[in-house]
Amino acid sequence: MEVKSKTKGILKRISGPVVTAVNFDAHMYDVVRVGNEQLMGEVIKIDGDKVIIQVYESTDGVRPGEPVENTGLPLAVELGPGLLTSIYDGIQRPLEVLMEKMGSFIERGVNAPGLDHEKKWDFKPVMKKGDEAAPGAIIGEVQETNIVTKIMVPPNFKGGKITEIKKGAFTVDDIVCKLDSGEEICMMQKWPVRVPRPVIEKKNPDVPLLTGLRILDGLFPVAKGGTAAIPGPFGSGKTVTQQSLAKWSDAEIVVYIGCGERGNEMTEVLTEFPELEDPKTGKPLMERTVLIANTSNMPVAAREASVYTGITIAEYFRDMGYDVSLMADSTSRWAEAMREISSRLEEMPGEEGYPAYLSARLSEFYERAGRVEALNGNMGSITVIGAVSPPGGDFSEPVTQNTLRIVKCFWALDAKLSQRRHFPAINWLNSYSLYLNSLGKYYDEKISPEFNPIRSWAMEVLQKESELQEIVQLVGSDALPEAEQVTIEVARMLREVFLQQNAFDAVDAYCSMEKQFDMLKAIRKYADLAYSAQKAGSPIAAIIAVKSKNELARIKYVADYKPELEKILSDMDAEFVKIREA
Repeated sequence: MEVKSKTKGILKRISGPVVTAVNFDAHMYDVVRVGNEQLMGEVIKIDGDKVIIQVYESTDGVRPGEPVENTGLPLAVELGPGLLTSIYDGIQRPLEVLMEKMGSFIERGVNAPGLDHEKKWDFKPVMKKGDEAAPGAIIGEVQETNIVTKIMVPPNFKGGKITEIKKGAFTVDDIVCKLDSGEEICMMQKWPVRVPRPVIEKKNPDVPLLTGLRILDGLFPVAKGGTAAIPGPFGSGKTVTQQSLAKWSDAEIVVYIGCGERGNEMTEVLTEFPELEDPKTGKPLMERTVLIANTSNMPVAAREASVYTGITIAEYFRDMGYDVSLMADSTSRWAEAMREISSRLEEMPGEEGYPAYLSARLSEFYERAGRVEALNGNMGSITVIGAVSPPGGDFSEPVTQNTLRIVKCFWALDAKLSQRRHFPAINWLNSYSLYLNSLGKYYDEKISPEFNPIRSWAMEVLQKESELQEIVQLVGSDALPEAEQVTIEVARMLREVFLQQNAFDAVDAYCSMEKQFDMLKAIRKYADLAYSAQKAGSPIAAIIAVKSKNELARIKYVADYKPELEKILSDMDAEFVKIREA
């Protein structure tokens, strides 16, 4: 006798966003409709006949006894043409559509599909009848913005020979291709957010994500397909740094997740991003961007889902062969959402009340980054850059520490540097990158075999300066030996000429690797001349007073800098000749 599954149950208990239902069948992570208003929820725990659900909307006014209906489907996102330029909430409801339906305030129980199902897109096939279309294969293209969206066979299809393929304008629901296996392909595919999309192979991250920021490219590079964390207290420049990365990095697609940020900060992002100009094309940056906005006053359960929504969209573009950078701002708010859900589930708390599985969840998220060979043979990457907002700037708290165990690149923002107006306020002593060895070959071949040694030299000088600063603060720099006074001056030049960068200056906002190398070489040249003159007995005051070295700071703001740099270096040679002869 066949047992029929029950799709409907009733609410028994409500505790904020976590509700308990009975008398129906469910699987983990099934999407359900809760209460008379059909609020969207997800099954997160099954305990005997009790089904525990996290609701993605406010449960105010919902009462025990109201119905619960199981859709039998996991939380999934719609993937296809129309993603780019879109602004979504945490469960992929377009904010523009929500505003049309509800006005300025988001009401409950409103559903909106992630893609526009009425708009027609111009589909151009790249395969023909009789071709073999395996899972993941690209069958056609849609010119969406300056980015081409590639239409693929869904990875969970069997694939087969194409029996029919169309060309023309279609909606995302229209069938554009039929296979001899009986499968029909439209331009949209759905994918569950908690399941990573399959790939053939993960490759070693041996190509840098070039950001145009000197402190990152020069000292602490991140690889394409790598992971990085930007922890920092309030006001230290996390958002500006992430915007610079979104605008200038050589990723082709940007997915920006505003996860639990303050409403005013998210408003800035939502108003500024559409106005930012893409320096590569001159068109709006939004044309290659997907924004997910989930502010701190939105339901916490949707905040927890927003990170998975974002990474699944990023994986879709990665499978097309694009390099994607994903900004999560911030993973601390995501962890706080997990902590609230966990406490309402009455789970045993871990450190500082966070759930015991905090580290595992963070690992699962960051592990979905990578440079991969997709099912269709294309090489694509997702670089995950997660901002962390430790309370009071305390890097010893659990979210920062667990993130540090996972990521290979750590860019530590420092409130003291931002107070001194040193931007980007990344502390060069606390930061590190574990990609230096794997990227060494790239720098040797593409820039210069001298680049890696000169970077190591710069880091040594900065570390030596920090040791000397303790003595300087006690007795003053004049009490130091002359060679160490030169070190202090060279470190100052590295800080003020190389590390400081103006994100709002048209020229200095982006610095090419060639220019970075030339700037480091120029500072190294002064250092070599200065140490040589000091050993020859020249007065230290004259060495530090060399005028030409102060001109190096102007190079940052000059687009065609080479002629000016050559003049400064020849002036420097002449000045040191005079010092030696004096």
